[in-house]
Amino acid sequence: MERREFLVGAAALSMLAGSSTELMAQTGGALEKTSLTLGVGGKPLLYYLPLTIAERRGFFKDAGLDVTINDFGGGAKSLQALVGGSVDVVTGAYEHTIRMQAKGQDVRALCELGRFPAIVIAVRKELADKVKSPADFAGLKLGVTAPGSSTALTIQYAMVKAGLKASDAPLIGIGGGASAVAAIKQGQVDVISHLDPVIAKLEADGDIKILIDTRTEEGTRALFGGSNPAAVLYVKKDFADANPNTSKALVGVFVKTLKWLHSATPEEIADSVPAEYQLGDKPLYLKAIANSLPTYSLDGVLPMEGMQSVLNTLKILDPEFANATIDLAATYDDRFIKG
Repeated sequence: MERREFLVGAAALSMLAGSSTELMAQTGGALEKTSLTLGVGGKPLLYYLPLTIAERRGFFKDAGLDVTINDFGGGAKSLQALVGGSVDVVTGAYEHTIRMQAKGQDVRALCELGRFPAIVIAVRKELADKVKSPADFAGLKLGVTAPGSSTALTIQYAMVKAGLKASDAPLIGIGGGASAVAAIKQGQVDVISHLDPVIAKLEADGDIKILIDTRTEEGTRALFGGSNPAAVLYVKKDFADANPNTSKALVGVFVKTLKWLHSATPEEIADSVPAEYQLGDKPLYLKAIANSLPTYSLDGVLPMEGMQSVLNTLKILDPEFANATIDLAATYDDRFIKG
């Protein structure tokens, strides 16, 4: 071997060793599991932007993780996949951890991604003169990403708060992206409970009138009476216990992503996502990003106030929770974000 080749090879090995040492320092030890399958319900939605950024900017790979993402039709379906064992971890609504505890299954959030729901409830423009509030939703067709998802929970909660029953109007799953836009434009649904960029597109085209907007702290408190965490990273407790270093690495990726999001411009963010996520209108997508940036968690820490707010919502909406005893501390495992 020539001296130059030897030196190049030695340098490469040194870099690899340094990278490995850095990963060990970040996680406290070797990763127990490096290949993971992650479930999500509607990845193109800005609700899940931290996941897309982590993937597209290589933050998973930087942490030594090979993550395969399975995108389902809604958050409820990604939860089913976790319970069924076809995915290892999920980015989904925090309320799923509470629902699972009530069913005797130990599913825990590890990191907050969204501090406000960012869900918007709007009526089709042709009905705007008749439908002024959720009190008018009885008998209308309600479009949500999927029944059982956070978009469904939010619109049903708004109905119950307005004096209706959650069952007074049917929920219709319309998915995310172009299919959701088409559902309003083609009159398949009367009211939509959804997220950006779908809402931004429909609003810009004049197809809807917004009734409730939880993209802001003011709008979130108006509906829920307090903060109301949205997307989180959650896992089965067994997974976190068996893979503490991998869990810590995952949390580290998302904390890094959140910091990047809050320091980046809308243009930098838009350039980091697949072009098809922009629904053919980049200027509109940039506006949607600007609207959504305040909704993302600042540090990944899940506040007890927000956890309690979500439980209160479920107690009002779902008879199953009216007298249920829920240990909120057991829905959030903070050891990986504190370490």
